[in-house]
Amino acid sequence: MDKTHTVFIQIVERPQRKMVLRRGIQAEEYFSYCEEVGCDVWGVLCSIKEALGEPMGLWLPQHLIRSGTSKYVQGVEVPLDYDKELPEGFEMIELNPGSFMIFQGEPYNDEVFESEISRLQETIEHYHPETVGYKIDENGPTYQLEPRGERGYIEAIPVVRI
Repeated sequence: MDKTHTVFIQIVERPQRKMVLRRGIQAEEYFSYCEEVGCDVWGVLCSIKEALGEPMGLWLPQHLIRSGTSKYVQGVEVPLDYDKELPEGFEMIELNPGSFMIFQGEPYNDEVFESEISRLQETIEHYHPETVGYKIDENGPTYQLEPRGERGYIEAIPVVRI
């Protein structure tokens, strides 16, 4: 018998804000992104003192993807009035206010992070937010936080109330 895995789900509201990000070329996920732009992006994002939270990997909706750039990017949210000089290769975009359905898996051993990510992504794929009065918002980005075993894998999808 397979072990049952608990997934915590919550809705969070995000205000209008900016995001400092670094685009890839064709990346659809983290590993191909690192091959394209390197793995030092995270450290640069962590150094932004005005960040509204931790850095994230994002899958951008079509309207935020510039021609010749990737769907997957890495970025960090900053206040709407943020106006500091950006690190080389980074840019700033504005994000509309929105709701996100956050999925958080159970803590796990870091050595199995890839299977934990896949497990939670499969759960998200089969979840129907309509059962709790929401639908997926095609205009918002999906994001993942740094996979850290002690807190479980966290991924969020944009939603709107039905």
